[in-house]
Amino acid sequence: MKVPLSKAPRRLLILGAAALAVSLAVWGCGKSSAPLGPGDGGSTVSALDARNPAIQAAMRIQDRHTPDLMHLDGVVGTATGLDDQGRAAIKVYTERPLAYGLLPAELEGLRVVEEVTGKIVAVKGPPGGGGGGGGSDPKVLQSPPIQLGTSGGPAGDLANGFCCGGTLGSLVQVGNTQYILSNSHVFAGDVVNGGNGSTSSIGDDMIQPGLIDVGCNAGNAQVVADLSSLSTLYPPNSTPNVDAAIAQVRSGMVRTDGAILNIGTLSSSIVGASVGQGVKKMGRTTGLSRSSVDGLNATINVGYSDECAGGSFTKQFTGQIIIKNKGSRFLNSGDSGSLMVEDVTSSPRAVGLLYAGSSSVAVANPIGDVLDHFNATMVGN
Repeated sequence: MKVPLSKAPRRLLILGAAALAVSLAVWGCGKSSAPLGPGDGGSTVSALDARNPAIQAAMRIQDRHTPDLMHLDGVVGTATGLDDQGRAAIKVYTERPLAYGLLPAELEGLRVVEEVTGKIVAVKGPPGGGGGGGGSDPKVLQSPPIQLGTSGGPAGDLANGFCCGGTLGSLVQVGNTQYILSNSHVFAGDVVNGGNGSTSSIGDDMIQPGLIDVGCNAGNAQVVADLSSLSTLYPPNSTPNVDAAIAQVRSGMVRTDGAILNIGTLSSSIVGASVGQGVKKMGRTTGLSRSSVDGLNATINVGYSDECAGGSFTKQFTGQIIIKNKGSRFLNSGDSGSLMVEDVTSSPRAVGLLYAGSSSVAVANPIGDVLDHFNATMVGN
C-alpha cells in the first residue's frame, strides 16, 4: 500500500480511502494512529505454524473448498485460522455480511467463520498524519546513510494531478549487492502510459522521503537507490505470487547494516508465520505498530491502481499471511512496503512483506517467497 495521493502542483490534497477506492478493498497505508500494545487485542491461544498437524489438515480442507467459496458474491478471501474457542477453522473474508445460510456452518467437520473486512486493496493513501508509536519520524529527510522503515518511493510517481509514495521497507542482498526492498506497487506501480505519458523503468530514482511528504517536489528529497525490478502485478508480468520490488542502493546513502527506524538491526535469518504470533513493523504512516497473525495460507483478491490516481485492476494471491488490523492501527495508507518482523526486543527475524489491508485486517507476502523471487537474503546479524 502506498501512501498517496497528494495534489500535485503546490497544494497537498488529503483524500480519504473511500474517495479513491471505488472497488478497491483492503488497504494498509495511511493516517496516523495511536500506538498499539502487543497483539492488537491479542490471541489467548498458543502460536501455531504450518507444521502443526491440525493447521496442516485445516489448510488442505480450506484449499479444497476455496474455489467454490471465492465464487460467492461478496467473498474476497479465505484463510486457515482459529475460531473463538481456539480450534482450527476456515476463515472467510467478505465485503459485507452475507445472507443467512449462504455460507455453510462447517466444511468436512471444520467450522467456517465469516469475517467482514470490506474489499481488500493495496491502496494509495492520503498525506499527513503518521508517526504513531513514538520514536524517530519516518516522514522527515534523514542525513545519509539513512535507516529504513521510512517514507519513500519513485521521484516521478506523479499522474492525474496527484503524487504518491509508500515505505522503504528493508535491506536485502543479492550476491554482493545491496538493495532496498519494498512493494512492486510502491516502486514500480506506474504500469500504463496514461496520466503522465510514462511508465516505471529500470533505473528510476527512488527518493527519501517520498513525494507525498515533500510537497510533490522531488527536489526536496534525496535519491537513495535506483529501481532494479519491474511490476510483479500487472499483465503480462503478473505470474509472481508477490507484491515486491527492489532498488539498488546508491553508495553511501543507506546504512549497510540495514537498520530500520525504531526497530534497529535485524537477524539475517527469517521465520515463518504462526497463528497468534506477535509481530511489529515500522512504516511511513502508522510508524512503529504491533499486532498478531490471524490467518495463514490465505487466498485474497487485492485491488490495485495502474498508476498514481489511475484506473483499477485486481490480482489474486495465494498462501498469504493475514494480520489483525483493528481500526487501521497496524497498517494504513502509506505503510505499503513495510517489513513485518517478529515482536522481540533485539535482532528480530523477518516474517513478511506488508502490502494491503482494510480497517480490520492487513495482508503480507511470506518473506521466504519474496526472497526466493529475487534470490536474495536479508541483511542483518
